[in-house]
Amino acid sequence: MAKQFGIIFGCLILGELLAMVPGMTIPGSIWGMIILTILLSRGVVNPKSVRPVCSFLIDNMAFFFIPPGVALMLYFDLIAAEFIPIATATVVSVLLVLLVTGHFHQLMHKRAKRHRK
Repeated sequence: MAKQFGIIFGCLILGELLAMVPGMTIPGSIWGMIILTILLSRGVVNPKSVRPVCSFLIDNMAFFFIPPGVALMLYFDLIAAEFIPIATATVVSVLLVLLVTGHFHQLMHKRAKRHRK
C-alpha cells in the first residue's frame, strides 16, 4: 500500500516540480496526472498495482473537499460582492465546454467512421 501511494504521490511531486519551472502555466496537479497517465500507458506502472489506492481515494473524495470548502467561507463577502460576474463566467464556461466537447466528439466520431470504411 505504501508503494502504491508512493507512485501516485511521486507523480504529484514531479508534477509540482515541473510546474515550478518559469513559464509553466499548467498546475502541478495536472502535470502529475499527465505523468501518471504516461507511466500507465507505457506500461511502466501496472494499473492493477495502483487500483486499490485509487479506489480508496475515489471512495473518500468528499473528504478532500472539506479544506477548500472551509477556506471558501473566508471569502463569502468577496463572492457576494462579485456574484454576478462569477455566476456569468461559470454559466458561459460550462456552456462553452459542452459546445466544444460536443463538436469535438462529433468530429472524432466522423473521422472514426471514415477510417473504418
